[in-house]
Amino acid sequence: MSLKHQFELLAAYNQWMNSNLYEAAGQLSAAELAKDRGAFFGSVLGTLNHILVGDILWLQRFATDPASLDALRPVAELQAPTRLDQTLHDDLGCLAEQRIWLDRLIINWIAGLSDKDLGRLLSYRNTKGVPANKRYSSLILHFFNHQTHHRGQVSALLSQAGVGIGVTDLLALIPEETPA
Repeated sequence: MSLKHQFELLAAYNQWMNSNLYEAAGQLSAAELAKDRGAFFGSVLGTLNHILVGDILWLQRFATDPASLDALRPVAELQAPTRLDQTLHDDLGCLAEQRIWLDRLIINWIAGLSDKDLGRLLSYRNTKGVPANKRYSSLILHFFNHQTHHRGQVSALLSQAGVGIGVTDLLALIPEETPA
């Protein structure tokens, strides 16, 4: 399986897990969603906002690459978050709407990339203004890994609140294949 196909699988996994996570989070009251549970970003809502903030920041960086500009133009036009703990939405419904929109955009963006695109370097500045030049494919891997890391935290927070989210393994989306 090519690197591009791996990223397509991760994009599908991202969408699937976010859908499951938001459905589970919807079982909590607004107060329970906002309750500080001691995670990096405090609450379920704080962590979901952080994942969205991180995604927007990275997608805006990726949009500076000519191969991604058209696909990512809608997110590039968003106001850039100013802090990693920024609350974009204090309402789960509004947050979920933007999440659904962004997940579709991610799937379409990945589908439009080529192996040549993945091999290039991306020049960007981090949130502290430090310049970096890193392989595009490695940054995309980081992008998906960051989401998974924080979704794991949300899964634990939901579990602490008595809400299960079911299967979370990428394995659930890996297709069965017939040996050659």
